[in-house]
Amino acid sequence: QVQLRESGPGLVKSSQTLSLTCSVSGVSITTAYYHWSWIRQFPEKEPEWIGYIAYNGRTSYSPSLESRASISRDTSKNQFTLDLNSVSPEDTAVYYCATTRGGSPKEPDYWGQGTQVTVSS
Repeated sequence: QVQLRESGPGLVKSSQTLSLTCSVSGVSITTAYYHWSWIRQFPEKEPEWIGYIAYNGRTSYSPSLESRASISRDTSKNQFTLDLNSVSPEDTAVYYCATTRGGSPKEPDYWGQGTQVTVSS
């Protein structure tokens, strides 16, 4: 059973960098065909896919966030991380890490519980 858990600060100041880590259990993040995504959800809106890092280390980002987002991984800890720089209050959302094996990274099969991030002005 794949399990994911987000961790990171719940409050970030404007213009700073938001860093969130996803700890994975049940499968190695280097297992073939897994894609490890970050997704966020604003109140009363559809989830917004941020990007992913694949089992082989390849990354892909939403065009709207590509200039500010970076996803990396620590295979020794079986974790992957989202860094989102130059945040503003508009980045306030619930952030999820999620994964799929072979399916669309934008429609993952397994999700973490989510973590609320608030950006103060």
